[in-house]
Amino acid sequence: MDWTASLGTAAASAVACGLGGLLVPWMIRVLPEPEEEPPGPEEEPPGPEEQPPGPEIEEEPKPLYRDLAAAPGLGVTAALWAAGSGGLAGWSVGRSWELLVLLPMVPVLVALAVVDFRTRLLPTVLVRIAGGLVVLGMVASWLATRDTADVLRALVGAAIAFVVFFLAWFVHPRGMGFGDVRLSAVLGLALGHLGWGELFVGLYAGFLVFGLPGLALAVVRRDRSLLRKGYPFGPFMILGALVGVLWGAALWSRFTGA
Repeated sequence: MDWTASLGTAAASAVACGLGGLLVPWMIRVLPEPEEEPPGPEEEPPGPEEQPPGPEIEEEPKPLYRDLAAAPGLGVTAALWAAGSGGLAGWSVGRSWELLVLLPMVPVLVALAVVDFRTRLLPTVLVRIAGGLVVLGMVASWLATRDTADVLRALVGAAIAFVVFFLAWFVHPRGMGFGDVRLSAVLGLALGHLGWGELFVGLYAGFLVFGLPGLALAVVRRDRSLLRKGYPFGPFMILGALVGVLWGAALWSRFTGA
């Protein structure tokens, strides 16, 4: 390995993504606030005679995007997360056209993780922007390499990810939002462009890093109710995708012998 070139690529990637991360508060601030939909016939709150006994538990209201964007130190924190993620991606991929597919979407993914962590929402506009950046990177990479196999694998990866997450959402919609389904297609597109190992490890790692901490916490606290508590899945999907970028090819090669 050319350590000098790898360090240079990692450093340049970290700087580029870190500068993009500074824009995360602005990305969140300009988001349109989600409209509250009136409850349908099956979603109307129960009447007084149907109320379960015990004290009424009110769900904490979701913070407004403008308030979330105004959080102290958000820009610096987002820049550090983006720089770290971009630097690791640059170190793993190296000086390659694949960086055009990965790096531009990193700050947008950081913004999505922040929003989902605080509101349990993945704004469609940000997911579409991330997807558009991946497509533009794929086009630029294809113009430079003329490698059609990467493009076809990316499309198949997006389809696989979308189907898997759509089925999970369809079977248990209260455990996964449709925003996760949309995001899965974007991540599948980018990971599929890298390789089969990055795709499958990246998708599986999202579920793994999502499930293990909650299970460990439930065991330590001896409270099985923690397993039924809802948590935002988007940040774990993004972290799993990073795992796929870093170790997907090596793990895939070990398991398949390819």
